[in-house]
Amino acid sequence: MTNYVNDAAKTAFLFPGQGSQFVGMGRDFLEQSDDARRLMRLAEEISGFPLARLCLEGPMEELTRTLHLQPAMTVLNLICLQAVRQAGINAAFFAGHSLGEYSALAAAGVLSPEDTLRLVTERGRLMERESAAHPGAMSAILKLTIDQVREIVAAAATKGVVVAANHNSEMQVVISGDAAGVEAAAALAGQQGGKAVALPVSGAWHSPLVAGAVPDFARVMEQTIFHAPQGEIMFNVTAATETDPVAIRAIMSRQIAAMVKWHDTILAMHRQGVTTFIEVGPKNVLTGLLKKILPKGHGCLCLQVEDAASLKACLETVQR
Repeated sequence: MTNYVNDAAKTAFLFPGQGSQFVGMGRDFLEQSDDARRLMRLAEEISGFPLARLCLEGPMEELTRTLHLQPAMTVLNLICLQAVRQAGINAAFFAGHSLGEYSALAAAGVLSPEDTLRLVTERGRLMERESAAHPGAMSAILKLTIDQVREIVAAAATKGVVVAANHNSEMQVVISGDAAGVEAAAALAGQQGGKAVALPVSGAWHSPLVAGAVPDFARVMEQTIFHAPQGEIMFNVTAATETDPVAIRAIMSRQIAAMVKWHDTILAMHRQGVTTFIEVGPKNVLTGLLKKILPKGHGCLCLQVEDAASLKACLETVQR
């Protein structure tokens, strides 16, 4: 292990969730690192799925199944986190987008890696169960604010179930619900100058249609030890920090069906002095959102690590 090379007090680790997966993710680290392979074996033992094969070979439709994807994405995030820390980079702030929040809990020491992987495996099972029982859809609404989208979903509620699910940036809000509700809201958004983009998802995440998973998942979490965080973790549900393990457990039990307040989370971190944001995990979805959320002239570093090349680039940047 090397000494820390960055200013951890001003650094945040951000973890992606569902939607950032690709076949071949993690190949570099899995080929080069015994520690990465150990984490992958742990995830396979806990989940019961051939996660290494799914991540490296696919097929994409099997990797993307919520049941498989939640432990697969989480172990990849943890493998990337391990590589980042072994390179000497650390952080005092943590957040994850939806599923990615479990990686943030692990990074902040709230959950052990074993419990993190156990919880996301059960979360994936329950969410796949609910999406099969209550099929739904999600669309990204562009060019409209959260307040405009809230008015639209309220007006569309007569046509079906629809809610604002992810407040990703000032002008990107994801809506979620049944097909009729989402279509009605998308049409209204178009009439108001917005643009609706249907998302390739297998369920109506962060909506009442998956709320049936909440009590069952809460029971599983009751048997899981939550610790006080080491550092500041910002939560999707509240866009605020919390240190009490009992309160954290309650927040996380609501998260499946609650709105992801990502826009407010990033702004809160910026206000608290974060100047380096590192997306730890596959693709750069969150890095792209950062550039839309942070104020003009913010002067922050927005970096991402998913393989040996991006880790090298990140290390060179934070050492400057």
